Amino acid sequence: MVIDMAELIDYLEKAVKDGASDLFIVAGSRVCEKVEKCMYPIGEEAVYPQETERLITELYARANRPMAEYRNKGDDDFSFSVPGLARFRVNSYRQRGSMAAVVRVVVFEVPDWQSLHIPSHVMDLAEVTHGMVLVTGTAGSGKSTTQACIIDRINRTRGCHIVTLEDPIEFLHRNQKSIVSQREVAIDSENYLTALRACLRQAPDVILLGEMRDHETIRTAMTAAETGHLLIATLHTKGAVNTIDRIVDTFPSGQQQQVRAQLGMVLHTVVSQQLIPDKDGELVPAYEIMHMNNAIRSMVREGKDHQIDNAIAAGGGEGMISMDQSMLALYQEGRITRETALEYAEHPEQMLRRLGN
Repeated sequence: MVIDMAELIDYLEKAVKDGASDLFIVAGSRVCEKVEKCMYPIGEEAVYPQETERLITELYARANRPMAEYRNKGDDDFSFSVPGLARFRVNSYRQRGSMAAVVRVVVFEVPDWQSLHIPSHVMDLAEVTHGMVLVTGTAGSGKSTTQACIIDRINRTRGCHIVTLEDPIEFLHRNQKSIVSQREVAIDSENYLTALRACLRQAPDVILLGEMRDHETIRTAMTAAETGHLLIATLHTKGAVNTIDRIVDTFPSGQQQQVRAQLGMVLHTVVSQQLIPDKDGELVPAYEIMHMNNAIRSMVREGKDHQIDNAIAAGGGEGMISMDQSMLALYQEGRITRETALEYAEHPEQMLRRLGN
């Protein structure tokens, strides 16, 4: 198969230039880019299975990655860099018998946290020395970027060994005051669990875990946090309460009370985030921040998760904020509209009363 490298580079350059978050290569339509949650076609003509296979084969060639994983399982994750342009994270998959891919655009440098409107309360988590910090949210909510900014702050301010376990690696961290070892699952290690167990023998001070996917990985992660490490991980959950429920429900019923006791002890903070449109049509983050105080630890241990939301809303003096409080603040600052605040609110009726007339 003859591969037109220039065509692929043209698509990637266009996506970077336009500030796109993702590039979509799917047979039957034109190649598209997503900019601020809107889809825009690139190019004059639709691509068909032969063209998508050619483009995706070139993605693999640029990553110097064999296609065995894709051919065996029907989907694959990997990343690669184009010097002078950007880093790209790829998910390739089969759909209707043809090859398709979504290419996430990741800038080389860790972005400035202030330009991303990440709250200082979130960045202060870089000062935590042990325990578990979870960054949660739906796909595309900016979890990896928030994680990267916290790791960058630690790297610049503390002398640590930071080990990141990712699938794939997104942001590249240069050694500053810390040494940063970045391991990519399926390339540098067999899977998350194997990498995490090995990591505990690598004298880490800080562990970044790209995702906790099963109860064995979660158990090992909690043990790592329990034994004096700072472990920062992500979960695809929305809100602190759902995060706790997801972790507990991963385990068999006979182990769940023990997990609650351990989680109540090792969990330090849950940051849940989502991106919502501002008045200019750009995306702005809203955050829920839950720190574990004595009251919330008791609620987690005793299974009283339904009380946690009220504890977060009342915990402003300890740096906590609920998602609705965050969106109300964005509205009061004039950054989002009343309609947006109501549309994205966790409790629309309560938000309506807070907004008044």
